[in-house]
Amino acid sequence: MANRRALKKLVNHMADELFICLLYSELTPSANREKAAQLLEDIADMQAEFISRISHTEPLNAKNYYKAFHADFKQKVEELIAAIGQLA
Repeated sequence: MANRRALKKLVNHMADELFICLLYSELTPSANREKAAQLLEDIADMQAEFISRISHTEPLNAKNYYKAFHADFKQKVEELIAAIGQLA
């Protein structure tokens, strides 16, 4: 299990990468601007949610908590990547 600082850096880094991908896909002329704006909000919400979850762990069941955290984070990132891919 990584420490909290490393996990927060991972979440922030992934959110930054998703922002960059979204901005790159938004530069294509056929991109849907409303969907792109909604995705920007979704990425920011995802970042805030997972940073918050890192800061408020369950002390007695940390191992299972972080396993669920990683699974949820991976699933959410994959959903956002798929949504970005559908913009263009």
